[in-house]
Amino acid sequence: MKIKVLKETPRNIKEFPVENEYNLSKEEVTDIAEIFSTPLTGSYNWDYTVQDNRIKRLYELGKDLNWNAEKDIDWDRPLPERGDTPPPIFWDDYEPYQKLSTEEKFRFMSHRGAWSLSQFLHGEQGALLVASQLVSCAPTFNAKLYAASQTFDEARHVEAFNKYIQSRVGIMYPVGTGLKSLLDKILTDPRWDLKFIGMQIIIEGLALAAFNLARQGTFDPVFKDMLYLIIRDEARHVTFGVNYLEEFVKTLSDEEREERAQFAYEACVVMRGRLMSSEVYEHFGWDAEDAIAFQSKSDVTNNFQHLLFTRVVPNLSKIGLLTEKVKPLYEELGVLDYQDWPTDGEIDWASLSRPLDQSEEEVEGKIISI
Repeated sequence: MKIKVLKETPRNIKEFPVENEYNLSKEEVTDIAEIFSTPLTGSYNWDYTVQDNRIKRLYELGKDLNWNAEKDIDWDRPLPERGDTPPPIFWDDYEPYQKLSTEEKFRFMSHRGAWSLSQFLHGEQGALLVASQLVSCAPTFNAKLYAASQTFDEARHVEAFNKYIQSRVGIMYPVGTGLKSLLDKILTDPRWDLKFIGMQIIIEGLALAAFNLARQGTFDPVFKDMLYLIIRDEARHVTFGVNYLEEFVKTLSDEEREERAQFAYEACVVMRGRLMSSEVYEHFGWDAEDAIAFQSKSDVTNNFQHLLFTRVVPNLSKIGLLTEKVKPLYEELGVLDYQDWPTDGEIDWASLSRPLDQSEEEVEGKIISI
């Protein structure tokens, strides 16, 4: 076993396949690790009473709906055939993109897709680490059990995204600086409820919306099936967070509640900016600030950003963290109107309990409501 410890996050782009990537001996593999320290305070729970049947039922669903990334996804299906010309996209109006050859335009789109998938992967690793922390620091028995089951879910998601990127995309980008800073904040904060808010409500909520949109837009049957399975898990995670935090937030003082509300808003701002793939623009030799400015003005980008918040904002309102002080801030983001949209607090047991082998025809059309 070789472990290389870095003081800073690696910024290199990895390309695959690496020869014999899955068959290297332990002497040939070097794990890259970045160390973080946390003043995590854990707790035993000596009362094994089932206190909340909703959380217990979500835990049981997690056990019933386990899946195996190697066995339950057919990875051998071919990728969709590429057309002769790139599809129309908003970058068609951007001069540096216009100067690219047809092949370079295809390569640009591949890199943009790889960057987004890489952020999904890195976010899932962050969720894995946070869920493992929640096992120790969650204050109630049922929450510890559920966090343990979520930890296994997140490990499976990391495995699936990693395999998809390596076997079907071939490019892996480093974690974006905004996402990394938010993960650092969540992982190193000693307060268990901030970990819940940051991960279960913000990161998982935005990921759930993004995965739904990505699944609707992909032509790759492998990616579509993989996201279907992951979305099923993520829906339980967000539902757990909303139901658990709703009761806890009521016990906070006004000052404590405002502090959490401000943290949630700042996390939303960070995640909103996560869409800006500056590393890709730099890779193609563009002025990253200029490209980001162009992307920010795009209707496609703004609409996508807004859609991502259709789950987060109503959930924040449900748990009591859309306070009068922070509402104007969400108004400035243009997403406050979503506060009255359906939340994940009202549990749709029929949807969450659907068997994993349900046909595509039955699932299609309900993707957004999972």
